[in-house]
Amino acid sequence: MTERENEGQLSAADVIIRQLSALGIDYFFANGGTDFPPIVEAYSRAATEGATVPKPLIVTHENAAVAMAHGVYLATGRPQAVMVHVNVGTANTVNALLDAARDNVPVLLLAGRSPYSETGRLGTRSQHIHWAQEMFDQAGLVREATKWEYELHIPEQAADVVTRALEVATASPAGPVYLTLPRDILALPAADALDTPRRARAASPSPDLASLEGLAELIAAADHPLIVTANAGRTREGFDALSRFAERFSVPVVSFHPRYACLSTDHPMHLGFLSGPQVAKADLIIVLECDVPWIPSLDTLRPDAKVVHIGEDPSFVRYPMRSFPMDMAIRATPAAALDALAVLLDRRPDIASAAMQRRERLAEPWAALRRNWAAMARIEDETMTADHVSRVLGELLPPEAVVVNEYTLRPPQLPRSLPGTFFGLSPSGGLGWGLGAALGIKLAQPEKLVVATLGDGAYMFANPTACHWTAQMYDLPVLSIIFNNQLYGAVRNSTMAMYKDGAAASIGGTMLADLSPAPDFEKLVEASGGHGQRVERASELRAALEKAIEVVTVERRQALVNVLIA
Repeated sequence: MTERENEGQLSAADVIIRQLSALGIDYFFANGGTDFPPIVEAYSRAATEGATVPKPLIVTHENAAVAMAHGVYLATGRPQAVMVHVNVGTANTVNALLDAARDNVPVLLLAGRSPYSETGRLGTRSQHIHWAQEMFDQAGLVREATKWEYELHIPEQAADVVTRALEVATASPAGPVYLTLPRDILALPAADALDTPRRARAASPSPDLASLEGLAELIAAADHPLIVTANAGRTREGFDALSRFAERFSVPVVSFHPRYACLSTDHPMHLGFLSGPQVAKADLIIVLECDVPWIPSLDTLRPDAKVVHIGEDPSFVRYPMRSFPMDMAIRATPAAALDALAVLLDRRPDIASAAMQRRERLAEPWAALRRNWAAMARIEDETMTADHVSRVLGELLPPEAVVVNEYTLRPPQLPRSLPGTFFGLSPSGGLGWGLGAALGIKLAQPEKLVVATLGDGAYMFANPTACHWTAQMYDLPVLSIIFNNQLYGAVRNSTMAMYKDGAAASIGGTMLADLSPAPDFEKLVEASGGHGQRVERASELRAALEKAIEVVTVERRQALVNVLIA
């Protein structure tokens, strides 16, 4: 079919972008290629006709585009769409897509595909690259990181396939999906009307009463109950439910490798961020939305300890191996489980006195932990540490500021008291996520001060030129703080842990981890109209951070502070 024959009819591309908007997609993050002309035409036509479509944004690296979609979801709870160029664009998304998969974030990843036809159709193969970029199994690139994948085969299917993709992406537990779109199919005429599906979304899982009653008995019988969580604060409801439950029943909480603010740092039941010392004493461990609650090779449980796992997927079935003891598994969101459990515990006459005894017993360990945190942040000369920088930053940021951390920030030193004010790297550990996620959060919450705390290695993975360009292009003034130790810390620390007396230890474990000499990172943000500053002495730190915060909040320009740490 020629362009003239298609005139006046909605194409599959028209239907797809309009259906995305009808289903609540706000943004269309794009990094295009030769497969994009039908999408370009569809957006141009929508503008002419006044049709409602997601806002298109160019993001000049695919990893950053997926990270931005991830960030918007963190801020709003609404999935977003990303479209990339065929197989090569898809390959550049895999790192960020793995992060989204392990963090249960529903990203709709669209990708072009080489046209099926070699001649005779609108959108047919017209460039050399259309043969070379065709694959036998393009979706195989992302199959491990997605819940569902499909290819648009016929244009009449356009609305239905978008609806199905989002239905699967948002089903509990949520996650990314992948849809490929051949160029010549996108260009074909589709149905004139959008789909208005009668497809209700299933409710999140709720706990069964028998399991909750059993858990209530365990809590009532426990002397040292403990909650270990990483993701209870994924929603405001989860944050609030955990806060109420821990306060009412005096159950201490450890946020182990948290990806969200799960409990206010000053909550009387917040016992820090290291689970090992606490699980060793606990006779009941409630693993609440936490994939790895302790490290079995390093931490030992009491022989009589009972372990209960609660979560939307308490078994983490997508993890090939996960062998933590599980005396009870409850499939439910944290809010649903804790609120229902509280009702059962409130009926027990002995629960209040037991809670009071625990509260009194935990007062001194709680205070001692915070004295230790303060001591760790002190320095004796001008050489800065990650703890010191984190503490100074924590003293300057308002409670409502949003912190996106990729590795180096020390959470004990930067108190967070409100839900939705801290987000950590996905457990998959795909570097380069933090700055893009911060941009996505700023896009969704422009009134917030958004701070990305990044290791120097993580910053380089973020494709910073692309991220800073995006920040300038779309007026997204984010503050980036680089904790620059000129190392891949994870590599060095793992080497030293395994071979502390080995040959690698003689050079401090820096083999294949040394990133010196460090570039002048502060100059990269200046190339996109931002403010950059390098800080080498502790006495310069506070003033530099204050200036950067002023640039972001008052001047509305992006800023970056490159802090050299030991």
